[in-house]
Amino acid sequence: MSVIRTDIEGVLIIEPKVFGDARGYFFESFNGERFAEETGVATTFVQDNESRSSYGVVRGLHFQKPPFAQGKLVRCVVGEVIDVAVDIREGSATYGKWVGVRLSESNHRQLWLPKGMAHGFAVLTQEAVFQYKCDEYYHPEAEGALAWDDPTIGIDWLVPSEKVVLSEKDSHHPRLKDFVTPFKKL
Repeated sequence: MSVIRTDIEGVLIIEPKVFGDARGYFFESFNGERFAEETGVATTFVQDNESRSSYGVVRGLHFQKPPFAQGKLVRCVVGEVIDVAVDIREGSATYGKWVGVRLSESNHRQLWLPKGMAHGFAVLTQEAVFQYKCDEYYHPEAEGALAWDDPTIGIDWLVPSEKVVLSEKDSHHPRLKDFVTPFKKL
């Protein structure tokens, strides 16, 4: 596997080594020992999640507040998404900045999001199946989110705004200027 560092410290693109031939392909989607060696991130995943969404669906920008913050390793196994991480760590040089990576069934890329990132994705194909491994269990009382369309953050979701499909909940999150981060400087 190869590891590509992004403009936000700790957010990593993981490219697995894919072995393909006329029958199809094979790749190791996760190996804890190799992941720790290659990324410097030693973590234990405790929960796997999967969602299926149609074109234009935007999910996010979500996070869990400490002490239940989550690190996530995400990938798209059917279709294609633009996956986004927004740095919400107090004092970070990239606070409020975002990175976006296309994840698809054809590129097999994964994205590692450390604790302190608001996370979301938009579906770019007719359908997408999205999977993520979390290093903390889901705690509904610790849910947090930012507005997906915050102009201060300025995310290009690669979907025309009139085609965006949101949940009722994702339609009403605060903007960064009205947000007090729960991810305090250590």
